[in-house]
Amino acid sequence: MDSLHEFDNILYDRKENTDSLINYWVDYSNPLTWQFWILIAILLVPLIILYFKIDRSKVFLIGFFGYNVHVFFTFIDIYGINRGYWHYPYQVIPALPSISLDTSLVPVAFMLIYQWTLNNQKNYYIYAIILAAIFAFILKPILVNIGLFRMYGNINYFHLFIGYIIVLLISKWITWIFHKLYKPNFSAE
Repeated sequence: MDSLHEFDNILYDRKENTDSLINYWVDYSNPLTWQFWILIAILLVPLIILYFKIDRSKVFLIGFFGYNVHVFFTFIDIYGINRGYWHYPYQVIPALPSISLDTSLVPVAFMLIYQWTLNNQKNYYIYAIILAAIFAFILKPILVNIGLFRMYGNINYFHLFIGYIIVLLISKWITWIFHKLYKPNFSAE
């Protein structure tokens, strides 16, 4: 029973920390701040672009790939936040710290690269690695400089780049496996 009591105390402390982050959001990251509206743009603009640019003949393949990117980036982000490696001082929704990046900007960018490489018979890995480098070594430093992203401890941009590489590889491989297993012999009705 001592372990359950300790567990309860840890959860209570976590709730207190979450309440503090929500209070921070109310004071500094609410809809009256420029940071909030930048994050709204980072969330909505890529989705609007995707709506107009997605190849509808491959929408399920590209969407499945994008969903993989979203899920694995979310896992990595949660891990990094929980370990104290990084965090997002400003948020659209206080309980979802990286919703703009992980739900929209990053998956959409990788989806469009994936689509372009499919449609033009280009090497996905080369272009995805280039995009990963752009995110890790250009976008993240910009976000750090304007205060939308914070890194702690020994974490650096190369670590972020490796995280991007891992996600782009896993997402591609899982999509490839499911695409090979797909046998369209049924009606969706």
